[in-house]
Amino acid sequence: MENFEKWPILAGVSSPSDLKALPSERLDSLAAEIRDYLVFRVGENGGHLASNLGVVELTLAIHRVFDLPRDHLVFDVGHQSYVHKLITGRKEAFDTLRRPGGISGFTKRAESEYDAFGAGHSSTAVSAALGLAEADALRGSDAYTVAVIGDGALTGGLSYEGLNNCRSDLNLILIINENEMSISPNTGRLARHLSKIRASHKYIKSKEFASGAIRHFPLLGKPIYKVLHRVKRRVKHMLYHENLFEHMGIRYLGPVESHDVQGLEACLKHARKMGGCVLLHLKTKKGQGYAPAEQDANTYHSLSPAGKKLLAASFSKTFGEELVKRAGGDERICAITAAMSCGTGLEPFRAAYPKRFFDVGIAEGHAVTFAAGLAAGGLRPVVAVYSTFLQRAVDNVLHDAALQKLPLVLGIDRAGFNSGDGATHHGVFDVALLSAIPGIRIFAPVSQKGLSAALDEALRYDGVSAIRYPNGSEQEQVIDAFYGQDDRFPEKIGVRMWGDPSPDALSIVTHGRIAATVLDVAKELREGGRAVRVLLCEYLTPYADLSANIAPLLGQKVLFVEEEVRAGGFGMNLADALCRAGALDQRQYAIVAADDGFATPVAGQSVAEAAGVDAASILSAAQRLLQK
Repeated sequence: MENFEKWPILAGVSSPSDLKALPSERLDSLAAEIRDYLVFRVGENGGHLASNLGVVELTLAIHRVFDLPRDHLVFDVGHQSYVHKLITGRKEAFDTLRRPGGISGFTKRAESEYDAFGAGHSSTAVSAALGLAEADALRGSDAYTVAVIGDGALTGGLSYEGLNNCRSDLNLILIINENEMSISPNTGRLARHLSKIRASHKYIKSKEFASGAIRHFPLLGKPIYKVLHRVKRRVKHMLYHENLFEHMGIRYLGPVESHDVQGLEACLKHARKMGGCVLLHLKTKKGQGYAPAEQDANTYHSLSPAGKKLLAASFSKTFGEELVKRAGGDERICAITAAMSCGTGLEPFRAAYPKRFFDVGIAEGHAVTFAAGLAAGGLRPVVAVYSTFLQRAVDNVLHDAALQKLPLVLGIDRAGFNSGDGATHHGVFDVALLSAIPGIRIFAPVSQKGLSAALDEALRYDGVSAIRYPNGSEQEQVIDAFYGQDDRFPEKIGVRMWGDPSPDALSIVTHGRIAATVLDVAKELREGGRAVRVLLCEYLTPYADLSANIAPLLGQKVLFVEEEVRAGGFGMNLADALCRAGALDQRQYAIVAADDGFATPVAGQSVAEAAGVDAASILSAAQRLLQK
């Protein structure tokens, strides 16, 4: 349990009621303590720092103005909810942040009644908040729903689909937390000046006083107010026109530049008094109050746990570097990212070929269909995307690219389990989702050179190719076992074997990062006197082709092992292909895969254990198969 002696004001705030009881003059000190604590805790555990530092005052103001959990608070992505968690009963357990069985790094309904909606992907807040607000309206509740939308969420089309359906009479407040990008359509010195004046704390107070006074004039007060209100709207429209939100029937306040709790409280109270659907546009600073994060918000966006070694030769880095090399000899090659150029290793490509580099924002579906358009125009597009985010673009891969047999390469980063970010970021569904798409090629290299060879094959293929690789780098024990000293750098990818080639040996068929665990299990079995061999697949599809290559290498008992979901995955598809070819008729087989791909571990348990694909589970399955 965390000790908060260093943060005495924060120590006394464990609930929204504690926060509301705190004198206003102590709020700035509380905000400072929270920032200091976040720098300490996130530095130890890892997680999202800059975005949380930027919403300290905003989160405090929301909790002081609204009645949570009766009212609802929805965060876009959910990674900027750390302050919210600290003041809603989870402070004492905050040292378990992002650890097995501990507090999630994102909002999570199962964790607290204060987390109205779980989120780990961007651009969901408007739609989710709209659903909550409509549910309240249908139930006759006058509760408010507040959505905090930031970090480029408005670059995702889902946000606009939600905005398009917002009714003006709903108790819904949408807070645009602008910290890196400009969303305001207003241009010019006068427009900026008027926007700042009309949304300032003093302006709101003056407006409330004046409107109240006018409406209380005997008899003529309300008619005069209505006329003046219409005149004001017309003058405002003549000077700088209505913005997008106002054209959609959503009342707009802002932009407000503030890290002042009391000023934000006044803005939120005013938005609530206006009634109905209101959009409040705030300008905050990522990393506020912590100089390193203010100066380099990108680096401090997400931190690794203290003491964790950074791998220089990661698959992401290699993928970006190899793509740059090939682009030098082929002007058709383009690179596309959905706001993840650093994470996917594409920064070198951006620097080398800026005209052929496209960052489309947080819009994965658009990224794929845009790439399909580039391919239709004669280019060779490469989309680098995290596995968990590719899930949002499966229809685009299927309908817009594969159906038309367009040459498109998907660099699927972060394949496999991701323990820190948890279930929202596990990359364990892409194999099952993509395997059903006709004509797709799926590669699973485990070495840097294998990744290079896979990229060559993918760029030559006149269809959709997917190259999946984990977070991190190649594993030495895997390289030593399957490539050896003389063949460490394969020019082609295929099926590789380690162990006993005899017909009675147990054959463990696997691919990807879990090969290291499989090798450990195989060596333990061999030490126990069992004949065993491991077959490593560097590509998965077409499964008929893979089954033809692997069938001659199989023993009488076969165990398929994968770090993905079982249903529709590698094991099921390859076993089916082998069965169709008659290669499993006289053999016994079993599959070790994640029955529950959401894999949420309890305290002291690893993600692999929670999913049932750890070494002990693989060993147990192998022993059961050998005993048959």
